[in-house]
Amino acid sequence: MFAILSLLTVAILSLLVTRIAALALMLTGLSRDAARFQARSAFTGSGFTTTESESVINHPVRRQIIMILMLLGNVGIATVVATVMLSMLQTATAEQWWWHVAVFLGGFVGLLFLAKSRWVEHHLNQVIAFGLKRWTRLDVTDYVALLQLHNGYAVTEMQIEPEDWLAGKSLADAALSEEGVLVLGIQRAGGTYVGAPRGGDEIHAGDTLILYASTRRLEELDERTQGYRGELAHNQAVVEYQASREGNGRTNGEADKVAGR
Repeated sequence: MFAILSLLTVAILSLLVTRIAALALMLTGLSRDAARFQARSAFTGSGFTTTESESVINHPVRRQIIMILMLLGNVGIATVVATVMLSMLQTATAEQWWWHVAVFLGGFVGLLFLAKSRWVEHHLNQVIAFGLKRWTRLDVTDYVALLQLHNGYAVTEMQIEPEDWLAGKSLADAALSEEGVLVLGIQRAGGTYVGAPRGGDEIHAGDTLILYASTRRLEELDERTQGYRGELAHNQAVVEYQASREGNGRTNGEADKVAGR
């Protein structure tokens, strides 16, 4: 029984370590999915070679996090292997073997719940973030709050297909800013990245755009195709965006009047 409890304890600590490392990577600017993947890859020693891995290696803070995680992973995996073997031996020789199996299965289900629970993740991340800010020198930036991503806005990648409305247009012709859509960068199909692109930069089929806008507008833009309907959708989006800005302006003006400004 002690070996099984030790195994579950090691598993909980492993989950906690990878969760802390993933959040630390996120706080350096890495996306949530990429941070979780890199943390688990380093902890298990998988070592997948990707462009994301290069961005981790080239970043001094991320590299330090991964180095610590690799060290802890080597210790943790060896401990898990040893405790698993000891648990199997004890279970095989125990008279009430079914009780050992029940404890193991119950602990395993509990670990799955803790790993998948959004509520646990939300509150645990708050505690981890506080600890990282309080006791480390990690350069912490809350990009979710900075970009207001919790207010219906998002940063997303959009793959451009040949039939898409944006294919073949320059940024000036597309006039996405008039719809409330900002183009943060263009990842060319050949691997070249254009950061903070200008109006003369053309959008080609196969490019990937990094966009910032409301989720509703991004979804509509991703489904927009070339032709008359695409141009009509663009003009309608421009009208809607201008109307929303004017509405916000009137709301702010009324608030100023109420406040006596």
